[in-house]
Amino acid sequence: MSEESAKTSPPPTMQPRKRWGIVTRTVLLITSIATVAVVVAGIAVAPFVRSAAVAEASGALERLADLTAAYVERSDGRRPPDRLIARPLERILRREGVTGYLVSREGGLPPALQGSGISDDQFNALLAGEPISSRGQDGLGGRILIEGRPVTGGAVILTQSVDVAGELGTKFLARIAAALALGLVISVGIAYVVARRLSRPLRDAQGVAHRMAGGERDERLTPRGPAEVADIAEALNALNAALATSEGRQREFLLSVSHELRTPLTAIRGYAEALNDDILDPEELTSVGATIGHEASRLDRLVHDLLDLARLGAADFHVNAADVDVREILTEAAEVWRTRCDRDGVTLTLAEAARPVHVHVDAMRLRQIIDNLMENALRVSPQGSQIHLAIHTDSAIADGSYAVIEVRDSGPGLSEDDLAVAFEPGALHERYRGVRPVGTGLGLALVDRLASRMGGAAAVTSSPGVGSSFWIRIPLA
Repeated sequence: MSEESAKTSPPPTMQPRKRWGIVTRTVLLITSIATVAVVVAGIAVAPFVRSAAVAEASGALERLADLTAAYVERSDGRRPPDRLIARPLERILRREGVTGYLVSREGGLPPALQGSGISDDQFNALLAGEPISSRGQDGLGGRILIEGRPVTGGAVILTQSVDVAGELGTKFLARIAAALALGLVISVGIAYVVARRLSRPLRDAQGVAHRMAGGERDERLTPRGPAEVADIAEALNALNAALATSEGRQREFLLSVSHELRTPLTAIRGYAEALNDDILDPEELTSVGATIGHEASRLDRLVHDLLDLARLGAADFHVNAADVDVREILTEAAEVWRTRCDRDGVTLTLAEAARPVHVHVDAMRLRQIIDNLMENALRVSPQGSQIHLAIHTDSAIADGSYAVIEVRDSGPGLSEDDLAVAFEPGALHERYRGVRPVGTGLGLALVDRLASRMGGAAAVTSSPGVGSSFWIRIPLA
């Protein structure tokens, strides 16, 4: 591959990063939390379980010591002289992991109990008739529980390894661990079910969003689930409705613009065919040429309006602002429009400011605003009526001083609903086409956006049957 082709070849397609869904994330999160809870609970419970098991074993050994002492007392005369504890009792104690001893003052402590932790005072107290409970060590260093009970002629001493009690604690811990593990499994299952239920509205919203991106506009979601998820469904429904309305207006706008383009083109084409067929009288050529020129001017103005309207939202639209006296712009515009107004039988009045009114704007764009407003006013004003063009200054606004340009016509006026959409492209054109004189629907949209781009604003007030006043507010220099 050559160096040039390598530079122009597209980069390799990057593989999209695999992302986990809400179900997987929720299950993993709840599983992690449950696992941590199980581990912490196990660590916290284990010492208490072992301590409780030892305490339980100690209590059981106490009761067993009492029973053993009572048994020895009853069987003292029947016990073989060569046995310390009767064989049946010995089997019972062995089954419980207990070692029993019969001691007397003459025989002392047996060797197995020497060094176990039973002191001489405890031994003497036991032989004197007081029970003892203690803990010590066996000959191998293991921990043992010790219970002693006095009997006739001596005492009974029972010992049990703490490890035997620990086995009971281990069983308890095993059961607790099994319960915690079962709880963990159940929590994972519940997490999966809950995550599926939570994600179902989101998956439905995703499908609707993709279908909306594909151009479908008859989709609607039923809000359900948590408030945040339901809000997403309502937002998508609102977006769908707004897109349908916007696209409907675009279609209406394109239809109206197509109609306006067709009218001058039809006239130009008809006269061109007449000229080509040589069916016009020589004396008609002047008027035909004027008509063609007039229709071409209409067509040119419409195309320029469309281009300006498109450029208002583009990055290459620039406003060449400079300090100008707005009175000069109004005077020039009034001279031009007074001739057109006189020709249509409409009176144009101009109210100028007493002193210069300097604004920082693009003079050409400001003149374009005035021309569009005057065109609109002249279109709706009947013969014998009046158009008022004025400049005011408004310094009662807290955030600065403004120059206000007013164009007031004597037309049929606008309703409250009309005022809400007056500056939207094609809105008034679609409402009043065939009812009253209307333009292409682009002029007022241009006025609003041009004023906004120059730091000002456009507004309209109206009295139905009396006329409308359009206001352009421009910051003073």
